[in-house]
Parts: sequence; structure tokens; C-alpha cells
Amino acid sequence: MKKIYRVKDNEEFQYVFKHGKSFANRQLVLYYIEKPGQEHFRIGLSVGKKIGNAVMRNRIKRYLRQAFIELEDYVRPTNDIIIIARHPTRQMNFHQVKKSLVHLLAKERLLLKK
Repeated sequence: MKKIYRVKDNEEFQYVFKHGKSFANRQLVLYYIEKPGQEHFRIGLSVGKKIGNAVMRNRIKRYLRQAFIELEDYVRPTNDIIIIARHPTRQMNFHQVKKSLVHLLAKERLLLKK
């Protein structure tokens, strides 16, 4: 995932938290905000220290980035999306993380129908 497609600044994270909508399942929390005129969606990932050590947190972030790469053509391009991992993601493999992410995106209608 290219760096221009990531939400990096704390101010951008806080803006999405304050003004965006949220939805969650047991594994992930999704915050998103509509940004008309944006050509590509942007994602921000947050995995807290309570989840595990750096190796575990980085693995979860890799899984989430890879899932977004595979779903790139199906995600609405006009959104900034923040994903927060919850404790159950520790025991999940890539396919389970992707399935959980697709569930959230589909529920909030952030996936395009192709």
C-alpha cells in the first residue's frame, strides 16, 4: 500500500474520530468519513500495545494492509478509513482478518458492487 493512501497525521485521525461514523465487530473497529473529490481511499491502522508485542502488532497491520490491497478495486474511493484492532485479532490468521474486514465494509456499504 502506497504511503499516499495512508492516514498518518494525528490531526487526520482525530478528525475522522470526531466527525466520522463508526461500526464494530468483535475483532475490529471501523471509523470512516466521506471525502468527496478524493481519487483513492486512504486507510489508517491502529493496533494498541495491549494487543501484544511489536511482532504481533506489526503482523496484524501487515494482514490489514494486504487485505486492503486485495480489496482495492472494491472499496469506495471517496473515504478515509481508520481500523482499530481489538484483542481477538491476536489469534486470527490472514483469511480470518480479511473476512472480518469485509464484514465491516459490507455492513457500512463501503464496498462497490462489481
